[in-house]
Amino acid sequence: MKGRYRWLIPGMGVKRWIALMILGVLLFALGIIIWDFHISSPAEAKLLRLLNHYVNNVAVAAAVLVVMGIGLGCLGIRNLIRSIIEVVSPDEVEDLAEVVYRRRSLERGPRIVVIGGGTGLSTLLRGLKAYSSNVTAIVTVADDGGSSGRIREELGILPPGDVRNTLVALADTEPLMEQLFQYRFSWGEGLTGHSFGNLFIAAMTDITGDFETAIRQFSKVLAVRGIVLPSTLTKVKLKAKYTDGTEVIGESKIPEAQKKIEAISLVPRNAEPLPEALEAIENADLIVLGPGSLYTSVIPNLLVNKICTALAESAALKVYVCNVMTQPGETDQMSASDHIKAIIKHADGRKIFDYALINNQRLTAAQARKYSSENAYPVKPDVNQVKKYDVNPIMAPLLDQGDLVRHDSQALAQALIKLVVESKS
Repeated sequence: MKGRYRWLIPGMGVKRWIALMILGVLLFALGIIIWDFHISSPAEAKLLRLLNHYVNNVAVAAAVLVVMGIGLGCLGIRNLIRSIIEVVSPDEVEDLAEVVYRRRSLERGPRIVVIGGGTGLSTLLRGLKAYSSNVTAIVTVADDGGSSGRIREELGILPPGDVRNTLVALADTEPLMEQLFQYRFSWGEGLTGHSFGNLFIAAMTDITGDFETAIRQFSKVLAVRGIVLPSTLTKVKLKAKYTDGTEVIGESKIPEAQKKIEAISLVPRNAEPLPEALEAIENADLIVLGPGSLYTSVIPNLLVNKICTALAESAALKVYVCNVMTQPGETDQMSASDHIKAIIKHADGRKIFDYALINNQRLTAAQARKYSSENAYPVKPDVNQVKKYDVNPIMAPLLDQGDLVRHDSQALAQALIKLVVESKS
């Protein structure tokens, strides 16, 4: 038995509710017929006398049948849906109305494009997915270190690490499933240091023959709220030029030199974006750059052909989320305005965002001591200098309350959504 008839197989748990729905429809129809009964022949007059003999008030009986029909129909529909959801998504059965309302609300949420990579992007997406399912993440693929670098080198595919983190951040799935895809092997010859999620994407790429298709399939497994796109399918590497004239190639090697960076470029330079990424930018209500490593997560996306042009031409509300801390070997001693200056420089002087969201919450003494020992310090919020770049600075307390100094997902998302609401009012 195939297709639609498979619903009739014993044990499916739906036949009884379908029967109840049919009974409800029949009772409803019968009630309407009795209610609107007109005598036009001797036979119908005889039938009416028979009804009056057994029922004191025909109109009341018709009303009862209509009400019973509606009640049984609704009960059948409710339990049919509930029976199906118990199998498909058992955790959502208890509050079905809330689940439907939440998902419909997310579908009507603003169209958001987020550009970046690393943990900063993942942090932001964890907050944004509570406000909209229309989220497109455009993720850098220039990583060449750790598990991603090894997979890139040995298997010849794009590095999956930042893509994996982004997919997990947008996932609407069980915590155990998230832990599984973030699990990093600490044992096993050839496995040590690899993330299970990275290996899964690598295997899916081999099966489907395409990295982009592998991401789509991974999204289905994790029930991702939104779309994740690599900024390019070209196998690019990052090249840094330092102020002393020296250069280095390789994302993981750039901070190791401990020199001041003058410029970043892609090798090769002619990397093309996915058409879907350009389309998402064009149709967005909100575009967010960062947070994330300035030179190795945010700027690399802007170096892909046509991305900056699309950003400059987009009518969306565009916001740069400034990092909370400086990054040793990459943004030492750089203020908020220095971050913005670097982005504008790599965008060929074009204005690609209107606002800069900057943290103004102070670190605890313990946090300050911990990070200063690693040569990392809070990014100076020099708002007057920021304004000189025709960017509106927005100050807000954005720190997470944990031991690590990072953005708070909810506070960050709320600040951005507030901007969208205010822009439309």
